Amino acid sequence: MLSTTTEQPRPGKCLRVARLGQGQAVVLLHGYPDNLQVFSALAPELAQYKQVIAFDWPGMGCSDEWPGGATPLLMAKRLRELLDSWELDKVHLVGQDMGGQPALVFAAIYPERVRSVVVMNSLVNGAAATSWEIRWLRRFGINKLLLRHLPWLVFGRAMRTFTPGGTRLSPALRQDLWGAFRRPAVRDFIVRMCAGYEGQLKRLPEWYGQVQCPVLLLWAEHDKHFPVLQAESLRAFIPQARVQVVPGAGHWMVLTRAAEVADHLRRFYQEL
Repeated sequence: MLSTTTEQPRPGKCLRVARLGQGQAVVLLHGYPDNLQVFSALAPELAQYKQVIAFDWPGMGCSDEWPGGATPLLMAKRLRELLDSWELDKVHLVGQDMGGQPALVFAAIYPERVRSVVVMNSLVNGAAATSWEIRWLRRFGINKLLLRHLPWLVFGRAMRTFTPGGTRLSPALRQDLWGAFRRPAVRDFIVRMCAGYEGQLKRLPEWYGQVQCPVLLLWAEHDKHFPVLQAESLRAFIPQARVQVVPGAGHWMVLTRAAEVADHLRRFYQEL
């Protein structure tokens, strides 16, 4: 588990943050139903040679919600505000799941603030292949009902499909993830975030084509929801992007295959 502190980048708004290591900053962006602790195995590996910052998005985990919507564009603008408050001029971004889209949008609209972007296991192209579950949820909007009324079902399904069979999270990690996700305010925010992301999916390729920094699309071979075809489709918009696949890995490879993921990132950063 990562040691965390509480900051107030906005007056009266608390943000949970974890900081490790020294050197160039790597900022880790999580998705849902997780929070910054999804990087609890990866962050210490990266901190051996980089400064690592992980945080709970405002409105998720243990961070207070900020007013406004929750599209990838707005999340990118919130990230800029956080970097300003931390006095970080230029960073490496690593986006997992729903952290991937705002990382790419940020790189497009604030190119002077980004050294590189890594995207892992994310819905980056609404027209590319996903699991039947994702197609069904997107088509009928059932996730709104499930998130609000059956959070244990959503969380349990994530545990089963994000990790290899037989994987058990530590009691402390599971308690932290579930304790945050079960909060009605967090799930209401996620409902709005899902709607905001869906509404902006068709526009995202416009931003992808503007990304000029080095990009690594690091994908799990056996992601059950967002197959490698998602990464391949994204590379069509970002010619300089490279695709690398972690053999045998699942969606939460940042937890279950942290050493291998860290090794891919180390080699990527060494080549910059």
